[in-house]
Amino acid sequence: MFSIKNKIIVVTGGNGLLGKKMISTFRENGAIAISVDIHFDEQVEDDYVMDITNEDSVKSIVNSIIKKYDKIDGWVNNAYPRTSDWGNKFENILIDSWRKNVDMHLNGYFICCQVVLEQMKKQGFGSLINMSSIYGIIAPDFTIYKGTEMTMPAAYAAIKGGINNFTRYLASYYGTYQIRINTISPGGIFDNQPESFVNSYNSKVPLKRMGNPEDVVSAVFYLLTDKSSYITGHNLVVDGGWSII
Repeated sequence: MFSIKNKIIVVTGGNGLLGKKMISTFRENGAIAISVDIHFDEQVEDDYVMDITNEDSVKSIVNSIIKKYDKIDGWVNNAYPRTSDWGNKFENILIDSWRKNVDMHLNGYFICCQVVLEQMKKQGFGSLINMSSIYGIIAPDFTIYKGTEMTMPAAYAAIKGGINNFTRYLASYYGTYQIRINTISPGGIFDNQPESFVNSYNSKVPLKRMGNPEDVVSAVFYLLTDKSSYITGHNLVVDGGWSII
């Protein structure tokens, strides 16, 4: 019923935690899934090195994909570029670091959207998904980070909040061309965080567990299928209920 068979789907940040699961799941379900990332430990067919912050790099890879496959059915902006000092407390954030993170992440998504959506406009179809976060719609609960070195970076909130409304803008702008643009906002995804953090998170979230990559990939999968053909400009929250309380 929900099929992506033979669809050409591109995932930026395809070598990361969520990206790897997206690529493997899409390939297992018959799609031609193309992984693009700035670094690969080992490349296989349909893995492309691309820098989302570089317009020429994005245009080059998109042109290569079109030359090989003639179309792009789906594109997932999933890359997560950040500086080495990412995670500094708010009062310790350098303005140059703030600017660079906003530039790499938010403006990198802008570059990809501009290039890819113009290609989809020529086609007259396509589904583009911007990966956001619950911290683009609600404030962090800083108590869950107590006892750890973790925090929620301030730039992340600004970037993801911007992506959410940028997605709505794009959905309105490109809807006439039968292109759908949506956002997915995951909650906390388990990635071997400190036990105290995991316990704090689990105690608050209604479903009493952190998410896993499969939870997020299922939502992405749905928005790439034709069964979601009347959904655009939507922010699909995948957070176990965290944002409702």
